Formats: sequence, C-alpha cells, structure tokens
Amino acid sequence: MKQTKSYLTLAFLLAPTTLFLGIFFVGPLLIMAIYSLLEPGLYGGVEWSFYHWNYGRIFGWANGFYEEFDFVYLEIFGRSIGLALMTVLGTLIICYPAAFWVSTLSPKRKALCMFLITLPFFASMVVRLYAWVLILRDSGFLNQFLMSTGLLSEPLHIMFSSSAVIIGMVYIFIPFMFLPIYTNVEKIDKGLIKASQDLGATHLQTFLTVILPITLPGVIAGSILVFIPSLGNFVVPDLLGGAKVLMIGNMIEQQFLYARNWPFGAALSMMIILFMLIVLAWYLRKAKNSAIAL
Repeated sequence: MKQTKSYLTLAFLLAPTTLFLGIFFVGPLLIMAIYSLLEPGLYGGVEWSFYHWNYGRIFGWANGFYEEFDFVYLEIFGRSIGLALMTVLGTLIICYPAAFWVSTLSPKRKALCMFLITLPFFASMVVRLYAWVLILRDSGFLNQFLMSTGLLSEPLHIMFSSSAVIIGMVYIFIPFMFLPIYTNVEKIDKGLIKASQDLGATHLQTFLTVILPITLPGVIAGSILVFIPSLGNFVVPDLLGGAKVLMIGNMIEQQFLYARNWPFGAALSMMIILFMLIVLAWYLRKAKNSAIAL
C-alpha cells in the first residue's frame, strides 16, 4: 500500500513535466516523422498519401518517373559533418589548455573567468556574428590591421568561406566545450600527478596515464555538446558562409521556407535526428562501460 502511494506521488510530481515534453517535444517529432513519409503538395504543404521517395532523394536514387537525383544531399551532409568535426577540434584546442590555466587561479579569478566565458549567452548570437562579419570581411578590422603592418599586400578573402564558418562556430560553442572539461579538470587530485612524477614518469607519461583518463569524460561530453548543434546549425553558415557554404541546416531551412517541400525537409530533419541518436547511443555505451570498469 505504501509503495503504491509512493508511485502515485511520483507520477503526480512528474505529470507536469511529462505533459509539457509530450506536447512540445514528442508531439512535433511525431509530426515531422509522419510528414517525412507523405507526398509533397504541388504548391506546398502535403498530400496525405505514402511517399517514401523523400528518403530516396536523400540517398541519391530517383523515383523512376519524373525526378533525377544525384548524391548532392549526401555531399552536403558529409560537408556538414566535416565542418562540425572541425568545430569540435577548434574548441578543444582552445578550451583544453584554458581549463587547466583557469583551474590554477585563485577562487575570485576563477569566478571572473567563468563569468566571462558565460557572458556571451547574455547577448544575441546574431549580433555577435555580425561583429565577426566586421572583423573578417575584405575591408574589415583584421585585413586593415594586417595590411597596415605590412604583413599583407592585399586582403585575405576569409568571408563567405568554410574557414569563416568554422571560426564563427568555434566562437559560438566555446562555452559548451569549456564547461565539461573544466569540471573534470577540477576533479584531478594533484597528489596523483606528484606521485607519478616521484615514480619517474615524464610529463608526457603523466599526461597520458593520469591526466587524460580523468579529463576524457569531459572531452567526450564537450565534443558531443559542440558537435550536435554544429551539425544542424544554419545561422552561422548563412551569415559567414553565404551561398558558398551550404550545410544540412540550410537545406532544411530552404525546404520549409522557400521550396515549400515540407515532406523532404522533414526527411532531412529525421536523418539528422537519427544520426545524432546514434552518436548519443555510442557515448552512453562508452560511459556505461567506463563506469563498469571503475
């Protein structure tokens, strides 16, 4: 009787959250999944008939009647994965040593650094990206500085390129990488490092056998937190990449807003969601295996 009452209490407490997630998260996903299997309307919208060629179009085969497809969508998806991985690498190179440096500061300075790292969240992402437009464009601050110092005779053409997109996404997602790494760096017992050095280990051996295993969960978590939103991002490629850098997020935006092909846009969205679920499943499996090993 007491156990049944506890279950009812738990269900009552979880009911608002479950209802909210069911309406605003699971519901839209189900709508997208259904739309991805429907036929696109001639003038937009959907026709309520089964049409699996939305997924066929992604993987490059035609319906055999009036459409000819190629592998352009898989190429765009591959480019999106590549740019997302480069973003992960860029944020990791910046945040990994920065986390160790911040961990050595006094508590007041640590708090200041944490505030400065999270400060960009208080400003609009679009405004911050337009600041990068002013920096990276041909007549921007970066080129003016380099040309005034004599390092360049003509401006660098960084804007509307993959490099500009990577720079913008690295800047946007630095907090997502820094915070998980910093949390794990704070867990490092300095006694373990000293013991490793007393036993004759070199700096590299200490890093590989002591520091890296402790910080690796934070690196993996930060990499996933950066990779997933980078893969579906469309604002940064729009502003810094222009028409030259098309990512899968831009394709979805175009299908819904301009081409009015909702079923195909839904199919592209479902493909991204499936890919992200595979990545998350891999991470959870690795985390579970690590917990069992410990």
